Amino acid sequence: MTYSRSPLFLALLLAAATAHAADDASTPQQARTLPSVDVHATTANSYRATDSQLDTFGSFGSAPLHDTPAAITVITRAQIDDRQPRSLSELVRGDAAINDNYAPAGYYQDVSIRGFPLDLATGFRFNGMIMSAEQLLALEGKERVEVLKGLGGLEAGVVEPGGLVNYVSKRAANVHTLTVGTDSHGSNYEALDLGAWFSPTFGMRVNAAHEDTHAAVEHTDGRRSFVSVAADWKITDKATLLLDTDYQTSGQRSASGYQLLGGSEIPRHASRTRLLGYQPWQRPVGIHSSNSALRFNYRFSDTWNAQVSAGHSHTVIDDNVAFAYGCFYSADCASGATPGYFFAPNGDYDVYDYRSPDDTRQNDEVRGVLTGSFATGSLDHELNVGATSFRRTVDQRADVYDYVGTANIGDRVVPVFDPSPNQPGPSVRRLTSWQRTLFAIDRVHLGDTWQVLAGARHVRLDERAYDDAGAPERQTRMSKTLPQAAVLWQPGDALTTYVSYGEGLSLGREAPYWTSNGGTTLAPLHSRQVEAGVKVAVNDALDLQAALYRIRQSYQFARPDGTPEGFTFVQQGQEVHTGVEVNLAGRVTENLRLTASANIIRARAENTGAPDYEGHQVVNVPKWRTAVYADYSLPFVQNLAVLGGWRYASANVATPDGMHRVPAYHVFDAGLRYTTSANGHALTFRLNVDNVFNRFYWRDTGSSGGDSYLFPGMPRLARLSMTYDF
Repeated sequence: MTYSRSPLFLALLLAAATAHAADDASTPQQARTLPSVDVHATTANSYRATDSQLDTFGSFGSAPLHDTPAAITVITRAQIDDRQPRSLSELVRGDAAINDNYAPAGYYQDVSIRGFPLDLATGFRFNGMIMSAEQLLALEGKERVEVLKGLGGLEAGVVEPGGLVNYVSKRAANVHTLTVGTDSHGSNYEALDLGAWFSPTFGMRVNAAHEDTHAAVEHTDGRRSFVSVAADWKITDKATLLLDTDYQTSGQRSASGYQLLGGSEIPRHASRTRLLGYQPWQRPVGIHSSNSALRFNYRFSDTWNAQVSAGHSHTVIDDNVAFAYGCFYSADCASGATPGYFFAPNGDYDVYDYRSPDDTRQNDEVRGVLTGSFATGSLDHELNVGATSFRRTVDQRADVYDYVGTANIGDRVVPVFDPSPNQPGPSVRRLTSWQRTLFAIDRVHLGDTWQVLAGARHVRLDERAYDDAGAPERQTRMSKTLPQAAVLWQPGDALTTYVSYGEGLSLGREAPYWTSNGGTTLAPLHSRQVEAGVKVAVNDALDLQAALYRIRQSYQFARPDGTPEGFTFVQQGQEVHTGVEVNLAGRVTENLRLTASANIIRARAENTGAPDYEGHQVVNVPKWRTAVYADYSLPFVQNLAVLGGWRYASANVATPDGMHRVPAYHVFDAGLRYTTSANGHALTFRLNVDNVFNRFYWRDTGSSGGDSYLFPGMPRLARLSMTYDF
């Protein structure tokens, strides 16, 4: 891949000049009121949010977060700025209900919520529209990130039961900031945030960034460039149009995960900085992604509104990996006593030349929603009705996945092997998936203290899959109505309690190649959730929420049996996750801001017909997780704040039989923020140190394609940045 920085910065300079011109032109109008477009902004520099896109035109009616019968965490812009995350894994550290799930460095990452991994095809949103999440995280153009925890069936249709992640773009504002940064490995980072209202009815926001990453893992330095544009147009007093679009290109070698030695031993001397399987001919993984959303809002009256939205998300992945996997060709596995899909007992692993260029994922969605309020006798109603149409396509070339040699985790220098002479095949359509839905929900006010929500989403799924030659190999068609209901009790403005019930639908997984039915995609899964929660506005700046939940879904696993392969991938029994989570966010005192989160979960498989897989936690779901991040402004040093964080996870199961676990860990983070001014312009310095005590820990025991991996946490890393408001 090649990179050119000059066009980006020429565009930035032009945007800066335009923004300054807009400021000069609008100077006489500084007293005007900005247009009231569809913007849900948090208070500037706040760790607390009051609303989200998920509750505006979604499952819960048009209500603030305090009145929403669901657990929603909002990661505000202030939190993002202070913690300086660069990956999805780093972003979600502050919520104990979220865990990494196959999140390699240098590659697109996934997470699990309440123990259920998200589907990268449908579990992530860009301004409420379904995005293709097989892309690297870019936060420069985001105002906040919203996480719905638990079933999102009415919100999303076909989606995993863990929840949803929604990225919300920055909106038009008079902003001109430059950020430059580096880290303890010598990375370089530059970002611009430019915005202006060009008239009382039209404004824009442009964000751009470039980063040269010097990674902790050797041979995985990378680059990325990002640009986003947001436009707000108040067409009339009743009509507004919002446009958001972004583009990012990146290149970086990805790091393979470890595997259990012999299928039963945690590697004892794993390295956090060594690239397993490194080959000098291995090219970077290139990812080119774009996301767009267009939303038209029309207000018929003070009580009735409509929104029509369209979303487009496009990702092209040039996947290139010298992949460390299994031990089929190792002498230590020759007897067949060790499954070939784990590392060998002596630490040997096979190296594969994997190349899958032009791997193209595209999501397109159209949605219409009507929301309004009316009365029937003594009952007040808030009604949301709507329809969506969503299409996802996947185009891929027949990949190269060829064995090239065997190495060992103890190798200081990995032997160099010849790459495969084979080349990828032509690109063909591998998947076309349609989801069409109708939904409605009514929030009924029974006096001042009680509310009842009842609704349903009807989903029609039509999915066709094709083999690597383009020939049809599977068609899945089904229709399902997913109900949702909740009861709220609000004895006062500061307290909301609720009980809710919901059902969801998610796609079945593909059987791993090493099972007797390898390559077969299982039927869609039906899930159910019951949740009881409480939300307390401790004061005007601090919120507390707690939830007790229980989620049930069919258990998918490789069941041991008498087939020649030894396993068959099945849906049998139930996977039941029962947990309690508590979250606190906001300002505790005049000087102290805090986010704190705790989650205890009992995640078990039941009635599976495989007793060894029952009676213990399922894989990659720690029983206990906590996270605390604090920001304390020192009273005796003006404009200086001390930042600190603590993360804890209990022992984490690494095998379905529960016999092998990675140990519990505590990780501490620290930082400083200093604000001053230069020539009358605000200047902010931030220093963050992740993993202050350089603790080794296993952060992830998740799976991909049915295979299990172990990913160590990153070593100590310091990031320093300066933000200048010009």
